[in-house]
Formats: sequence, structure tokens, C-alpha cells
Amino acid sequence: MDGSGGQGSGQRLRADCEQCAGLCCVALPFTASADFAADKPAGQRCTHLTAENRCSIHAGLRESGFTGCAVFDCYGAGQRVTARPGLTPGPEMFAVFRVTRPLHELLWLLTEAEATGHGAAARPLIAEIEALVDGDTARLRGVDVAAWRARVGPVLEQVSERVRHGLGGRDLRRADLAGARLRDGQLRGATLRGALLIAADLSGADLYRADLLGADLRDADLRGAGLAGALFLTQPQLDAAHGDGTTTVPGALTRPVHWPSGSSPARHEAPRQARGMPRGKAAPVGGGGGLGGRSGNGRRTGRGGRRRRGGRQDGTDGGHGSGGPGGRTG
Repeated sequence: MDGSGGQGSGQRLRADCEQCAGLCCVALPFTASADFAADKPAGQRCTHLTAENRCSIHAGLRESGFTGCAVFDCYGAGQRVTARPGLTPGPEMFAVFRVTRPLHELLWLLTEAEATGHGAAARPLIAEIEALVDGDTARLRGVDVAAWRARVGPVLEQVSERVRHGLGGRDLRRADLAGARLRDGQLRGATLRGALLIAADLSGADLYRADLLGADLRDADLRGAGLAGALFLTQPQLDAAHGDGTTTVPGALTRPVHWPSGSSPARHEAPRQARGMPRGKAAPVGGGGGLGGRSGNGRRTGRGGRRRRGGRQDGTDGGHGSGGPGGRTG
């Protein structure tokens, strides 16, 4: 998946599959489920990856049963690791990628925090992570990603509080709103961190300055919703949801290609996604958003980043909702 990146991040946090060795399709595992049509262990090439490191079913990932691949974003980690001097595709490169990818996700979130004008505390963290990613590979492989999330989480929380101050937003963090009817809801300034919004009806909702860090938007109806001013929304979250040409999205993100360009009156149908449906697991080390919500087991689901199993990670309250690994999009 291309075209994501934090405000002001330029190309550094944007996936460039042309410059990557297909790392997401080799280094990361996935489990047969609604998101992945087959099992694949870490370190084994996906059967759909060509000799040129291109996904042979990229144009039809969803139709082929690989929605988890369609919503995955490496935040530019793939090409950065591929370009590292002295590294060639193999166990060491894969290990470096599995750490670099979540660190790049943190860079995305910190970059957005800094761009709000309230994120001065994000700047030294950005510099420290950048130096870490560019530094010694042995040290990088041993990085405790969970500890980094614990450091970043409070900064994002502080920024969120400052940006939303005075809006009187509702506190719905970690709320179970699967399938809820929130159509045309006034959610300006609301805290929806880690909220379960699978198949929720958010059509027409005003989400200006709503904090969506770690919110699970799989199959949520975002037709006509106002997301342009939302906080900490990521491309995988958008890609896992349903919207249309009337949905406004943040300028740093890309309107998903599977969304219709005009108004779409028909409500999408996703009854199985609302509750209790098993998800495929994909496991870069510590991967996918454990900053906010109900994660903590170091594994991630195919879409939306929500862990259906695993305890809450107290004190970190961040995260994002990333997609599963897989599909190169080059």
C-alpha cells in the first residue's frame, strides 16, 4: 500500500515498493483467516511474490482473500532497510525490518504530533529514533519496541489533550462500539483511542479533532464522514473501512482505491466482522500499534490493528491500527 506519510514527513515515511526487496512478503508471517487466504511462516516467501519482488495478485488482493495485505503499510521501513549498506535479503535483514517497521510507525505518529504545533516534546524522540534506525544493526535488532511505545504514548496523549481542549468531546476510549449506529454523530474532539468500531455506522459523522489512535475501523461505514481534522488516523485504518467520494480525509493520507468516487447510498454489509470473528495473526516483533488499546501480546491482526486476544497495555495508550503484513504493492 502506497501513499501514506505523516504531515511534513516527505518521502521518508511513505512506502516505496519499487525500492524494496519485498520484505513484508517474506519477513512477516500470517495465519489463514478472513484476512489471509493461507498460512505463511516468517522468513518464507509468499507464493504470490515474483522473482522481481512484485506481488502477482496485487490488483486483486481483496478478491483473492488477502485483505490483510491490502491494508498493510510499512511506513517506508521496507525501502530504508533494503538500502542499508552491508545487508542482503536474509535472516539479519528480516530481523532489522521487523524492528524498523514499528519504529517507523512511531515516527509517523510523532511527526503528526509535531505538526499540530503542540508537539515540541516529539522532536527529541523523532531524532532519537532516526539515529537508532540508522545506527548499528546489532543494537537495532535488540531494541525493545514496547518500551519505545511506552515513551511515545504519553507524548501523543499530551498533544491530543491540547489539540482537543475546549471542544467538549466525548470520552469513548476503548469503548465497544462494534456495529453501533453513530450516523451523523457529533464526535468533534472525542477520544476514540482503542475503541472497537468494527462495522460501526459512522456515515456523516463529524470527527474533527477526534483522536482515533488505535481505533479499530474494520468495515466501519465512513461514507460522508468528516475525517480531515482527525488526530492520529493512519492509512491502514482508512483502508480497512468503507467510505466514498463524500468522505473527507486528512491531506497526508490517500483515499482508498476501493472506495467509490461518488456518493454511495447502499450501506456496506459486514455482519460477520462486527463481533467475535477470528482474525489472522501476523507477527513482526512487537508489531502493529501496541500503543493504545487492548493489545500487549506483540501480535497483530490482519486489518485495523485490533487484537482480539491480549491484555490492555496500561500506561501506553497510543497505537494506531495497522494492517497485516503481506502484499507488496509495487
